[in-house]
Amino acid sequence: MSAATLFPAALRILTSDGWLLFVTRFTRLFAYGSLSVILVFYLVSLGLSESQSGLVLTLTLAGDIVVSLYLTTRADRLGRRRMLIVGAILMALAGLAFALTSNLIYLIIAGTIGVISPSGHEVGPFLSIEQASLSHLIAPASRTEVFAWYTLTGSMATALGALFGGVVTEALQQRSITPMESYRSIVFLYAFLGIVLACLFTRISSLIEVNNHSREEAASRIGDFMGLGKSRKVVWKLSALFALDSFAGGFVIQSFAAYWFYLRFGAEPKTLGGIFFWANVFAGISALLASRLANRIGLVRTMVVTHLPSNLLLIAVPLMPTLSLAVLVLLLRFSISQMDVPTRQSYTMAVVEAGERSAAGGFTGVARTTGAAISPLLAGILFARPGLINLPFYIAGTLKVVYDLLLYFSFRKLRPPEEASAE
Repeated sequence: MSAATLFPAALRILTSDGWLLFVTRFTRLFAYGSLSVILVFYLVSLGLSESQSGLVLTLTLAGDIVVSLYLTTRADRLGRRRMLIVGAILMALAGLAFALTSNLIYLIIAGTIGVISPSGHEVGPFLSIEQASLSHLIAPASRTEVFAWYTLTGSMATALGALFGGVVTEALQQRSITPMESYRSIVFLYAFLGIVLACLFTRISSLIEVNNHSREEAASRIGDFMGLGKSRKVVWKLSALFALDSFAGGFVIQSFAAYWFYLRFGAEPKTLGGIFFWANVFAGISALLASRLANRIGLVRTMVVTHLPSNLLLIAVPLMPTLSLAVLVLLLRFSISQMDVPTRQSYTMAVVEAGERSAAGGFTGVARTTGAAISPLLAGILFARPGLINLPFYIAGTLKVVYDLLLYFSFRKLRPPEEASAE
């Protein structure tokens, strides 16, 4: 058996640029995962209250909105690689600032201007531009499967990062290093990986860029509406729904979910690292199943029928009386929760114009970040009251169910070209 046959057909067709985008995805999500497990612990150890920590996370995500929108709507015109490098530099600077200050105002400024992920998931301009680049490098028939492996890569990286962050901080504390300093070591690592990411992006070739004709069209659309033309109406509708979904998810971002397990069951960072390691592993594996299911029932139906039960499981997590049962339900939820991710991403790239993909990805990504930016502040207020720490799970699950129903009835008739041609 040759080395090439060890990889799925969709991955065997990837160019060196495609593989490099997988490496940058892994590097970035490892950094995000390691930070997300300890971020609230770190902020609290600096002397911030839970409410202040929620404010920092909310404004951090709000800053990511501006950064993402600015970079993604200019990527096709000014260069995708260039915008990716700028994003990586902002990630490194934000991590360095968080590691060097405990002042609330400075933390807010650094988080707002830079790129910090409190959730363990994508923030900043990277995802939108990388997806547009991958869509530019591969055939439409392979897009969903490639995106599924791309999602798995990110989930595995987040999982390993979460495990690493929990284990390392626990080990450092056992060696008489203060909890704050142990958490700070992970923040420094985050900054370092931002520098590594910038270096990796410099190795990507110009093949990911749009051609001259498309570049001229993209430039003209900047004057129209920031890179969107024919796809504007579809992008707005998707963006509104994605914002609702992310607003719901913001109540239970990984940083606060980890903190909930600590408050409810006394779980320590090492245990939390293990929990979210397996949660993200299961999430990544579920993404692979998504492409096969989408081939049978379509992208929109796959998004909905897999997302609905995962949201019911999310509501069930705080109803569990023991740590073991709560973890079991959480893992069951993660085992199907990410099946909508590659299908959602592939659907967005499929139903917009090819020359508008970076802008479309940017707008939908910004919508998700906008929704997610508001809820951590509200979650922080709820977590500051012991009797209300379960409420974020109920709010998140209920709103996500509403999102699923709205998505299905809004887009069930708008099918991607490859699905329509297969009939």
